[in-house]
Amino acid sequence: MADTAELPQLIEAARAARENAHAPYSKFKVGAAILGESGRIFAGCNVENAAYPQGQCAESSAIGAMVTAGDRRIRAIVVMGGEAGAEEICTPCGGCRQRIREFATPDTPIHICDPAGLRRTFSLETLLPESFGPTNLAF
Repeated sequence: MADTAELPQLIEAARAARENAHAPYSKFKVGAAILGESGRIFAGCNVENAAYPQGQCAESSAIGAMVTAGDRRIRAIVVMGGEAGAEEICTPCGGCRQRIREFATPDTPIHICDPAGLRRTFSLETLLPESFGPTNLAF
């Protein structure tokens, strides 16, 4: 799994997005930043709603921004959530892992950060083994 020269910019974009999160209910702000196939960076944050199922995750927001801009492949993603130095890391939820799968390859790096910086890097395959995706629907 190759790292990206753009990692510092991705971390800063996720940090900035996290600051804009709308999390009045959980108070758990999350930011995400994607390096798209074009080399552009797309950021998103979690947006909660009083009708809980209607909110959206940071990863989903960033994917939406990427697709809206015309990119269709995730080269790398950073997810930033939680508190600096917390024991637990903030990995993508199951739904977001599947959303990432739609636009990524098994070796796509998923960098997990907290406000202090990088905590751990996974491949998509590590976070979502034996996943169902677009290739399962190829005819």
